[in-house]
Amino acid sequence: MAQADAVQAATQRLRVRVRGAVQGVGFRPFVYDLATRMRLDGFVKNDAAGVLLEVQGERVDAFLESLSCRPPPLARVDAIEVEDVAPRESSSFVILDSVDGRSETRIIPDAAVCEDCLDDLFDPTSRFYLYPFVTCTHCGPRYTLTRRLPYDRARTSMAPFAMCLDCAREYRDPANRRFHAEPLCCLACGPKLSSSPADIVAALRTGKIVATKSVGGFHLMCDARNRAAVEELRHRKARDAKPFAVMAANIFSVATIARATEQELALLQDVARPIVLMQGRGVLVDAVAPRLNRIGVMLPYTPLHHLIFHAAAGAPTARSWREAPQELVLVATSANLGGDPLMKDNEEAQERLAAIADLIVTHDREIVTRVDDSVMSVVAGAPAFLRRARGFAPEPIELGGDGPCVVAAGAHLKATITVTRGREAFVSQHIGDLSNAATGRFYRETARRLIELLDATPELVACDLHPDYHSTRWAEELGLPLVRAQHHAAHLAAILAEHRIEAPALGLALDGHGLGDAGQSWGGELMRLDGASWRRLGGLAPLPAPGGDRAAREPWRMGVGALAKLGRLDEATRLFAHESRALEMASLIAQGYAPPVTSSMGRLFDAAAALLGLSTRQRYEAQAAMEMEALVVTPRAMEGGFRINGDELDFSPLLGALADRRMSPREGAELFHGALIEGLAQFVARAATEQRLDIVALGGGCMMNRILAEGLTAHLGMLGLRPLLARKLPPNDGGLSLGQAAMARAFAQSRIPKELALCV
Repeated sequence: MAQADAVQAATQRLRVRVRGAVQGVGFRPFVYDLATRMRLDGFVKNDAAGVLLEVQGERVDAFLESLSCRPPPLARVDAIEVEDVAPRESSSFVILDSVDGRSETRIIPDAAVCEDCLDDLFDPTSRFYLYPFVTCTHCGPRYTLTRRLPYDRARTSMAPFAMCLDCAREYRDPANRRFHAEPLCCLACGPKLSSSPADIVAALRTGKIVATKSVGGFHLMCDARNRAAVEELRHRKARDAKPFAVMAANIFSVATIARATEQELALLQDVARPIVLMQGRGVLVDAVAPRLNRIGVMLPYTPLHHLIFHAAAGAPTARSWREAPQELVLVATSANLGGDPLMKDNEEAQERLAAIADLIVTHDREIVTRVDDSVMSVVAGAPAFLRRARGFAPEPIELGGDGPCVVAAGAHLKATITVTRGREAFVSQHIGDLSNAATGRFYRETARRLIELLDATPELVACDLHPDYHSTRWAEELGLPLVRAQHHAAHLAAILAEHRIEAPALGLALDGHGLGDAGQSWGGELMRLDGASWRRLGGLAPLPAPGGDRAAREPWRMGVGALAKLGRLDEATRLFAHESRALEMASLIAQGYAPPVTSSMGRLFDAAAALLGLSTRQRYEAQAAMEMEALVVTPRAMEGGFRINGDELDFSPLLGALADRRMSPREGAELFHGALIEGLAQFVARAATEQRLDIVALGGGCMMNRILAEGLTAHLGMLGLRPLLARKLPPNDGGLSLGQAAMARAFAQSRIPKELALCV
């Protein structure tokens, strides 16, 4: 008995708390396997705070080292907390049932199907052979099927599907990679497709349009090499010109349609499988991305996607087909209509897509949360978001310090919602433009689900200054202390927050529109930011914007406004001979009509496109700017193309040169971009010297222009400044909610009198 007591006293037992994205990623099986291989006793379980475990034995130190260094592929470990506890009598290591409570953990984003599951999918001897819902602990849907935490099957949309004996056996087998894989299922017990991959391919081959239910919503698909099919999809969806994304079977197929860089290929193969913008080869039909030189490409990320390409390849049995170029390339665009949110429910799809899709493919697993595809680009040598959604949301952004729980309402366009909890900010998936009732409902649904999933209790709400935004009205309804954040300050605060910059900094916000401090139309602002406070140091010289908001849809209006500023209204007949309303507007201004003015960089792009004859009307947002960017090979500066007058940067000389039309559209586009880069860099550098600051945040939707972003970043770097681009969120309004949340938290922790909250 004395010997047993001595052994027990020498045996160490540790209680370990693991925090982060550690549920739904195979963390418990990983711990189980590690502990049993090291012959340790104890337990592991999910609870509201993450994963809790206890280990006892002689190799607990080695266990902790392996726990830290080799977590499962999808896990994100934020912290490991260890304490000694009294040894217990035990002789095994077990996985215990999950424990409910106030949630402090998080759900991970959806992940593309892994290579091991693909091996099973195409192995004729596997029970998962050709089964379109094969998954394991290392891949598959998470966020889109989870109702609440802790993450267990009963709390997901897999709850109605009782496991068969084979699946249950693998679920309980510690040696199997499907050990405690909550979405585990097979043909005998899981969801079913309404049509086979062969039927889908047959429809695509004959020029048909197919709607397929994916993990976050429905896609509309057609053959990207079939001009008639792509144009018919545009006609049926009423999407005249906005580019479509395409899906290729593998990176070898991508090489046949695009000139992808190594960085773009790496991003394309990330477990999130985003759409990645890359240089097209011009081999797909023009209707895929009219008048643009880059195309958005993605790889298959669900088993069904792979099965479609497998069927298109003739259903080969040899594994080599997965690494062979394939002729079939698919348009794969979101199934939504008229600005409505992405469709996710079978009944809605059958009713509303019947007029668009010739074949509608559904399945009987519910999509709990609709999530669109993420869109990314490589900018200045690193990944950057154009849209952050599937594969990334709701992965949190580390803020560097604790603060109050804030819910931030975002903007009106490209809306997102941010909820902060402790040191983290959870930014929702892309919601869209809040211009109709359906998207408004989706917005409120997303806010409610995110708050519930995080088990958060907001203390503050932040919103935009604009009183008519749907997001502002929603924020006002919450009945919480309200912080109204200026639009462009929030753009810049978002970038400083993701880079964890708390010191004073400069910021350049370049976008289409945001309400100024006195109701002005801003969009090209140079600011100084310091926590919750900001100060406008200057901006673009205002341009007349005839028609106000309509100028964003009709660039001819900005062209006429530019002529008015230049004192050259009489040239409207030469430049806009085919635009009768432009001639009428020029006449009105000549007779004394004073249009509203704007400092918007987006409207400056529109003015340039109109003066060059590239665009007088836009069929989607920023069309003129994107088409002008596509023309640029090498931006080149223009001698005397801008003037700095006090706190204004005036590009009138540049606009005058473009109006002369003594150059080709390409030369004009290159001159415009080069002059912008040079002028903005000098404008910022002067302010940096005056303010004695060297950090410059570069934000706003115009920073999605790669030519401008890379040129400005390089130029500012050469001037000894430290430019910061958005990396974890889009620089446009999709990142605005994070900036609002950061400003609200800084305000709450500042000494600013609380009665000034409405003025922040």
